[in-house]
Amino acid sequence: MAKVKEISEAKIRPIIEEMGYELVDVEYKKEYDGMSLIFTIDKEEGVTIDDCEKVNKVIDPIIDELNPTDDQPFTLVVSSPGLDRQLKTDRDLKRTVGKDVTVTLFSKVNGKKNFEGTLISYDEKTIKVKVKDEEMTFDRDKIAGLKLVIKF
Repeated sequence: MAKVKEISEAKIRPIIEEMGYELVDVEYKKEYDGMSLIFTIDKEEGVTIDDCEKVNKVIDPIIDELNPTDDQPFTLVVSSPGLDRQLKTDRDLKRTVGKDVTVTLFSKVNGKKNFEGTLISYDEKTIKVKVKDEEMTFDRDKIAGLKLVIKF
């Protein structure tokens, strides 16, 4: 399964980026109706259904030719990441500096696993969040989830 993701991502990432989108994630997973190969795309001003359709039309024949699943049936899906998605990449973090986030940890720190605050900075090993009046540094490998706080 990892092979399908790696092959697809390596071949398709440059094509998607050339179209002006960021490839956020590639997943190959079992769904209720069979296997799905899911490309999640984003762009600065957000992704529309038309964007997903446009990318799908471009990559569909390339994926067919690439045949990463060795002729096993699958559904090709191109989607947007959604507002409540996990922030995984440095590019996600760069866009989120100065915004409110929720950090969920694998293990408790100061008796808590969930923290909400403003993302101040990050590097390859840590993120720094201002929680109330305190700056807290979290090891990225200890973070179970990191999401943007959505306010309506």
